[in-house]
Amino acid sequence: MTQSVRLRGRQLDLSRPVLMGIVNATPDSFSDRQGPKDLDELVALALRQIGDGAAIVDVGGESGRTDTEAVPVEEEIARVVPLVERLVAEGVLVSVDTWRGPVASAALAAGAAMINDVSGLSDDSIASACADTGAALVITHTRGAPKIKAFPDYDDVVSDVLGFLEERMGVAEALGVAADQIVLDPGIDLAKTPAESVELMRRLPEFAVLGRPLLLAVSRKDFVGALTERPPAARDAGTLAAVGAAVRGGARIIRVHDVAGAHDYLRVHEALTEGADATLELASELKREVM
Repeated sequence: MTQSVRLRGRQLDLSRPVLMGIVNATPDSFSDRQGPKDLDELVALALRQIGDGAAIVDVGGESGRTDTEAVPVEEEIARVVPLVERLVAEGVLVSVDTWRGPVASAALAAGAAMINDVSGLSDDSIASACADTGAALVITHTRGAPKIKAFPDYDDVVSDVLGFLEERMGVAEALGVAADQIVLDPGIDLAKTPAESVELMRRLPEFAVLGRPLLLAVSRKDFVGALTERPPAARDAGTLAAVGAAVRGGARIIRVHDVAGAHDYLRVHEALTEGADATLELASELKREVM
């Protein structure tokens, strides 16, 4: 499987898994505090995530919740573009989570390097915009329309996801997106039951046949909540188990809310899997809590 992705002339090295932080510029995210968020607050959150180990930050201007209405395009742009501009000025590699072409185009004009389309290219103009700018494109599996709850019947959920991603990747390439710009996401919890999401996680190695890096969005998801019987903000421990499964299954980009926790997990996981530097030792100031 390819170990990098091209984002507007830059190469993101994926020889080791990298973290994507989540910054929701929305008042109704399923896992963040509710209510409006100040631009300075959002910038500070993104910069903190970079400091905690994120390689890229994913900005969203509309909640994926299916119990709320879609926001007007103009409002989504107003939420996203000033944040993208501020973060790009700080040198941050920015992805934008959107399913609408005008929002993607505005975000790319503001300097975004990736479009994370969770709708499976329901709007082909997103692919065209990425082709024109050289931005990376995340193609996500879903059999549901944006903002609509759906649970289709799958004969085999993994086969459905594989076939869908292969077909949509062909559409993107026909519209001018180069193969090395494409990242694939199996769409955990998107038009899938918790049990189907678990099945996808268990069979991630099968996606290597597609030849493109995998992005896994597992943070605080419904399947984690179903297993742990905890609400979204209390699912970080369960999320780390999912992060481990994603990495072992071949995922190269892991999208998380708690970047610091996931970064620590990945460092320990890598050392226990591949070995640690022989000079590894604990700094004296970290040996005990200071009262």
